[in-house]
Amino acid sequence: MEFGIVELSRLQFAMTAMYHFLFVPLTLGLSVVVAVMETVYVMTNRPVWRQMTKFWGNLFGINFAMGVATGITMEFQFGMNWSYYSHYVGDIFGAPLAIEGLMAFFMEATFVGLFFFGWDKLSKVGHLTVTWLVAIASNFSALWILIANGWMQNPVGAEFNPMTMRMEMTDFFEVLFNEVAQAKFVHTVSAGYVTAAVFVIGVSAWYLLRDRHVELARRSITVAAAFGLASAFSVVLLGDESGYTATHNQKMKLAAIEGMWQTEPAPAPFTLIGLPDQEARQTHYAIHIPFVMGLIGTRSLTTVIPGIDQLVATAEDRVRSGIIAYDALLTLRAERAATPPEVVQRFEAHSADLGFAFLLKKYVDDPREATDAQIKQAAGDTVPTVWPLFWAFRIMVALGFSFIVTMAYFFWRASFRQMRYPRWALHLAVWMIPAPWIAAEMGWFVAEFGRQPWTVDGVLPTALSVSALSITEVAMTLAGFVIFYTVLFIIEMGLMLKYIRKGPFQDVEETEAWVARHRARLAGRQNADAIAQPAE
Repeated sequence: MEFGIVELSRLQFAMTAMYHFLFVPLTLGLSVVVAVMETVYVMTNRPVWRQMTKFWGNLFGINFAMGVATGITMEFQFGMNWSYYSHYVGDIFGAPLAIEGLMAFFMEATFVGLFFFGWDKLSKVGHLTVTWLVAIASNFSALWILIANGWMQNPVGAEFNPMTMRMEMTDFFEVLFNEVAQAKFVHTVSAGYVTAAVFVIGVSAWYLLRDRHVELARRSITVAAAFGLASAFSVVLLGDESGYTATHNQKMKLAAIEGMWQTEPAPAPFTLIGLPDQEARQTHYAIHIPFVMGLIGTRSLTTVIPGIDQLVATAEDRVRSGIIAYDALLTLRAERAATPPEVVQRFEAHSADLGFAFLLKKYVDDPREATDAQIKQAAGDTVPTVWPLFWAFRIMVALGFSFIVTMAYFFWRASFRQMRYPRWALHLAVWMIPAPWIAAEMGWFVAEFGRQPWTVDGVLPTALSVSALSITEVAMTLAGFVIFYTVLFIIEMGLMLKYIRKGPFQDVEETEAWVARHRARLAGRQNADAIAQPAE
């Protein structure tokens, strides 16, 4: 593929976004795990739980700092690389980003500081409150980001203003409670919880293999396995919900994920495996599971899921409708108050398809001059490249079910086998640490690549969203980001490995005080028993 300004801008944003998302899942999940551990410490007053809280909290802090450093860059990219996108939909997209920065980010950063420096300055309950506020703020931050992203997938609560040539918000609460945003939020947060659980179990397994910090490691596995098992089930269930919402508003993405070229009779089968061939428009060597796709996508046995070919035909009709809207738009802008009522009515009748007319800008300056061949090309462009979506989705799903099995096994060993684990299981846990990150990156790839050729689905094509930069400028900044992020990644891994090898810090004074109190209680019980026994 020849790389132009659009492809380089997409590559740059994809690289920074997917790199940033290496830190997000662990931040989301580890913040809650740490809060649970400190809750147990406050309830039991046992030093090992304070030690666990501090140790996993330090690893959370390293990850949090790197996530902030990489996340700030992304927000600046909207103005640098995607200036027309920012102009066109900034009224809607900017609102949740601003709220995230003002409320969640500052709230999170403030309480993170209190978490690390407030151990000796706050009461136990006060510090526990701070820890839970860190976890809540982390999840709030994800909520607003996913509301913004969910609107790009399903642009509700907004309408196009022909006078300003911008999308404007009409209903904030419709944007807030967008079904795609809500499904993405709970699915993404649950995936973060699974990531933290796998990480905690893997690091703890590494300690057990070396017979180090055994008490801390066993308790950590117990917490992570229970937390991770519930989260792994919710990821699968909520992923199913995301598939159901895609049937309503992103039919092409769903068909591409399935490699379903022709419309299947209801209920459609699920393609377990196969080799999608975009040129031949079929999936070779496909193995189907009957009825499953119909049940996932429609919750019924009678509703039909359209195939790619049918959706392309629908897109062609929408492109032609969009041309009518585009023609009426130019008349509206030229005549303004003197625009005839029939032109206004024509625009309103076809305005929902205006974005499809913009797809023709790739081939012709004025969409009204497009030939039939160009209209068919524009309709064909609504099909993303199928094979990467097909395989990325299946890798993600396979890993998701493997997490359920892994968490169930460790939960069973922790609950019914006295927290003792065979060495093969511990080795497996260590090697499995990268798996949830792979699954998360595959999930984001499916969500974002599957939306192409749109920046905002059905509204603004990606090809029109970029800034007026030169290829050299984008290529240089891309190279700079690669170098900078590589350095950050090396620093991150170095710090994480350093603190993991070093192990938890043991609070000697508190441990000795707890042991003394424990011995005093035992001595008191023994004395009481001796007094209670009758003299011989």
